[in-house]
Amino acid sequence: MDLMELLGKRLPERELKFVKGSFDIVGDVAIVEIPDELIHRERDIVEALRDLHPRLKTIYSKGSERKGVYRLRELKLLYGEEKETEHKEHGYRIRLDLRKVYFSPREASERQRIAGQVKPRENVMVMFAGAGPYAIAIAKRQPKAGKIYAVEINPDAYKYMAENVRINKLGGKIIPILGDVEETCTPYFGKCDRVLMPLPKGAYEYLVIAAKCLKPKGGVIHYYFWSAPEALDDIKEMIEADMQSQKRKMKLVKTVKVSTYGPNTFKFCMDIMIK
Repeated sequence: MDLMELLGKRLPERELKFVKGSFDIVGDVAIVEIPDELIHRERDIVEALRDLHPRLKTIYSKGSERKGVYRLRELKLLYGEEKETEHKEHGYRIRLDLRKVYFSPREASERQRIAGQVKPRENVMVMFAGAGPYAIAIAKRQPKAGKIYAVEINPDAYKYMAENVRINKLGGKIIPILGDVEETCTPYFGKCDRVLMPLPKGAYEYLVIAAKCLKPKGGVIHYYFWSAPEALDDIKEMIEADMQSQKRKMKLVKTVKVSTYGPNTFKFCMDIMIK
């Protein structure tokens, strides 16, 4: 039984059409979207969620879209207490507070897709690393990887990343770095075989920095962005122009649709080979 079926027993037909059936669970915390038309039904939605997932300790509703440099959204507490949680996926643990740190449980399979490409002895730069999920996924999936440099500007996310490196016993493999990508990546220019850019809004501003992080022989960039499908060729041309400015050649290996963002707008990842 899913949320829609449970609410079908509580809500009249005219209100069911407004229900957002999808929600996120991170550890023992749930985040649900409640449209204005159903604000008066918050208690019913909470009770249905608790029936569906009895182990939930906290339930939030989305209070805003993600915003700001730290990619955070306002959260309204509907049930339980405001708290940090520990999320488990693919054999590793991510500890965080969703009020302070960006994290998407929906990208677990994408993290595995990327981690599965990393080869032994590769050095990896993870920009916009958050609480460390991509870096940790890589280190766990490919224990023979070289150094994994993980840069995060949000001090709270950096604190949790350092903690997650510790609890997953990856000290010495993952190097957490606090600061702005533009300022902190310089010491790693020419040292990396692969660069991840999991920031769908504005990552294009850092493509040149990503290219500079790669070794002179080249490597791979995983570039994330929001787009309509018909704009993909334009985005490829933009990347080519940036690489040409660095006297680099690029080959688009694959474009992957990661998730849906809005009507005809999706989160994509381009896997790009750079020479």
